[in-house]
Amino acid sequence: MAATIMVLYVSKLNKIIHFPDFDKKIPVKLFPLPLLYVGNHISGLSSTSKLSLPMFTVLRKFTIPLTLLLETIILGKQYSLNIIVSVFAIILGAFIAAGSDLAFNLEGYIFVFLNDIFTAANGVYTKQKMDPKELGKYGVLFYNACFMILPTLIISVSTGDLRQATEFNQWKNVLFILQFLLSCFLGFLLMYSTVLCSYYNSALTTAVVGAIKNVSVAYIGMLVGGDYIFSLLNFVGLNICMAGGLRYSFLTLSSQLKPKPVDEENIRLDLKS
Repeated sequence: MAATIMVLYVSKLNKIIHFPDFDKKIPVKLFPLPLLYVGNHISGLSSTSKLSLPMFTVLRKFTIPLTLLLETIILGKQYSLNIIVSVFAIILGAFIAAGSDLAFNLEGYIFVFLNDIFTAANGVYTKQKMDPKELGKYGVLFYNACFMILPTLIISVSTGDLRQATEFNQWKNVLFILQFLLSCFLGFLLMYSTVLCSYYNSALTTAVVGAIKNVSVAYIGMLVGGDYIFSLLNFVGLNICMAGGLRYSFLTLSSQLKPKPVDEENIRLDLKS
């Protein structure tokens, strides 16, 4: 969050980017994004620590239908039958994989479903708040980080995480500090690219693209980590999930590359005028 604030503020001072100056209307315009943002972080970290990597990857797929539902309700978007079928293929695979999970952890499942809800809501509301006439994409990123850096710091102090971090024995290691700062900057790039994807496409496309990148994560997690318990149904479910995600991407890209129909009536009127 600190990296996001610094990078965007310095860029604004140098007139590289533009976003509105702070006023009393900003918190109202941004609500409820900061709450969804911190809820997403906390539930995500809690669920990751309690589930195997492949199962975490599969259960995160429930973000996709939740995003589709929220976009339909909040943004009034409509999707084709092919898109909906692809989404349900992802969910079918997730159900098969989760139903045969041999390392079931109820607490982990609760946290990951909360994480799915926060992620879907965060994506949809981010799309809604990025109106260039309002906050814009840079304003959403900047003020979201500004409003949440203090509450997140308070949470880290109360849970003992900050004390644990300050006692880490590598803070005098220059190589570690450089890598740590680089990870903070890459965290900003990750948030920026996610917002940019939602800005030019949709929250649903961002959710599916994020799920597809987990194709490699899921398969590597089966071999590395040692906490994945193999079963045939679980493996089949994982593959159905991946296939549904790839099918969605193909349909989305095809629709974007397809030439738009020409309005012949308007062309004739223009020629006459």
